[in-house]
Amino acid sequence: MSPPVPRFPRVEETSAGGLVLDHSSTPPRAALIGRLDRRGRLIWSLPKGHIEQGESTEDAAIREVKEETGIEGSVMAPLGVIDFWFMAEDRRVHKTVHHYLLSAHGGELSDADREVVEVAWVPLDEVSARLAYADERKLMEKVPALLAELTDL
Repeated sequence: MSPPVPRFPRVEETSAGGLVLDHSSTPPRAALIGRLDRRGRLIWSLPKGHIEQGESTEDAAIREVKEETGIEGSVMAPLGVIDFWFMAEDRRVHKTVHHYLLSAHGGELSDADREVVEVAWVPLDEVSARLAYADERKLMEKVPALLAELTDL
């Protein structure tokens, strides 16, 4: 008889963040964050983090972008939702991340957040190539149409 397969507790986590754009530059640029992966490699991603109690996903996205990049922004439109599974501390985590398209309107780029190693303004047309995660690159495919829609309003 084979040994029983260990069952790990399942945990649900919800986060929010997004793509914050600086429209004052030509071409527009976006603030990305760099973190070190488990192997010590720098990986680039969109800023995001946990939603605090009583906070909307939009408010959490604005707060997390500010905390992780130093940039103050406002939500322009929903960008999409990503969900994935991972193991952490003997538990299976199902994480759902709500992403928004934000417009930068203040602050200064900063890597002061302890989880962030580096931050950078990246030309919008180079963001997909810089992002480490395929799901985030897929979100980037929606940006041109969203920006065109918002311009037409």
